[in-house]
Amino acid sequence: MTGPSRATLAVALAVTCSTLAACASAPAPRIAAPAAVSVDVPAIAHPAGETPAWWYRSGAARAAGNGAMDGRAKNVIVFLGDGMSLTTVAAARIFAGQQAGNPGEEHLLAWEHFPATAFSKTYNTDAQTPDSAGTMTAIATGVKTHIGAIGVSAGGHNGCAQSRGNRLQGWLALAADAGMGTGIVTTARLTHATPAATYAHVPNRNWESDASLPDAARAAGCTDIASQFIDFARERGAPQVVLAGGARAFLPDEEVLPGVRGKRRDGRNLVAEWQALHPEGAFVHDTRQFEAARSASPVLGLFEPGHMQYEHDRDRGPGGEPDLEAMTRFAIQSLARNDAGYVLLVESGRIDHANHEGNAYRALDETVAMSRAVQAAVDMTSAEDTLIVVTADHSHVLNFAGYPRRGNPILGKVHEGGSGPALDALGLPYTTLSYANGPGYPGASATQPAGPKRHYHVARGVHAAAGRPDLSRVDTTDPDYLQEALVPLDAETHGGEDVGIWARGPGSAAFRGTLEQNVIYHVIVQATPKLRERLCASGTCNADGVPVELPAPGEVAAP
Repeated sequence: MTGPSRATLAVALAVTCSTLAACASAPAPRIAAPAAVSVDVPAIAHPAGETPAWWYRSGAARAAGNGAMDGRAKNVIVFLGDGMSLTTVAAARIFAGQQAGNPGEEHLLAWEHFPATAFSKTYNTDAQTPDSAGTMTAIATGVKTHIGAIGVSAGGHNGCAQSRGNRLQGWLALAADAGMGTGIVTTARLTHATPAATYAHVPNRNWESDASLPDAARAAGCTDIASQFIDFARERGAPQVVLAGGARAFLPDEEVLPGVRGKRRDGRNLVAEWQALHPEGAFVHDTRQFEAARSASPVLGLFEPGHMQYEHDRDRGPGGEPDLEAMTRFAIQSLARNDAGYVLLVESGRIDHANHEGNAYRALDETVAMSRAVQAAVDMTSAEDTLIVVTADHSHVLNFAGYPRRGNPILGKVHEGGSGPALDALGLPYTTLSYANGPGYPGASATQPAGPKRHYHVARGVHAAAGRPDLSRVDTTDPDYLQEALVPLDAETHGGEDVGIWARGPGSAAFRGTLEQNVIYHVIVQATPKLRERLCASGTCNADGVPVELPAPGEVAAP
């Protein structure tokens, strides 16, 4: 007896998939391994031999060895979930699935459908557990650096003079120099670590405005991050789209915008300076103005004095602020007008802040909001010409523990079976999610009594806890509940483990295995011909056309 025909099998498979929930999301297509290009890298002693040039060349070698040179991306979108640990991703996928009325574990966030995945090693040159500045600098420039560094290679944390000779060139500057469109979207301050690493160069991330710039650094010729954004716009005419928070660092110490008092002591109004540079552009600071600026270019949006509001707390009216998905759609629509392509950074910055505050609800909610933004980018672009990379800069110490049964509320107390919650050795219920440290420690503080803590908690004057609190009558799914923390700290800390990389589009197959974080930059520039050609024009490429030589500080300046 002969077997069924291919056509019969295809029909049967289609019928089966139409009736099974498991087939609701088709598996991502396999991607063939691209051709490897070999780059010699000298053997060194670690960490003594880790010069900026070595970091750059070794990153280039790994990217080329993984086949990044096969990429032909016209556009690049980098999504950065600040502090988006693998635990945060896993919990957020369940959270999103349960919000849709499902058990949750079967759900996938938008980027989890991507065909290429890898791990990123996040340590800084001087820190086992990193910060956002050093990690984003590695992603943006191809060189690992010290904790707190923005756009400069490793050196002294306050060494202004030294840092001026250590400037690194990132893919945003490369894209602008190559005639591509450029954009920054973030829910954090524009001068915060992640966005700042794409345009600024300071050894200390805290130098966000002139008010925080030390006198010694000012005397040595260093400038603050906000003023460097204006310099970047003046020198390169970029970025064309900027949507963020952080207006205070751009305004003088007076009320310039309604309800917003700046913090600059030098009297400069950097928003007015940007408007003078771009009289045809639009400055926006609420949703009404944002919607009215869709045909404008360039656009600078600063929606809050500091960070933008959490998605849970956001004012959704015309006088409020847009969400990450709306800002992502706006940026792509604007940048897609450039026939030469574009490079766009989209950061969900407040995942990190919610984790620091010990508040899992907002951390997961912000992650789900980023998933909507990633899906928007997928819907608006083609995998044929647009490389989308989703990653995190570092981890957090959020724990996913116990033996909760399938479909157990991810923010709830652990139920293994039966009618009651699982109990610890003291006979007390406990939650699936907790933090290793942070403000959720149950001891009394100067601001909240002993027992469960609520958002926002300033953990000062903390007293030792007399055992664990009884959570029997506590709604741990409440958005303001703070998960318990083992070690009392005023803010929860980052974690040092690897984070994920997910990618689709040209060059994405090079994201595989466990990679040093700076390799992300090299895959991006090698897989994007216009970026690669700009580097080769500077004489940094080898005979195979691989950018292997660290651009000299002079190359950082606009041509």
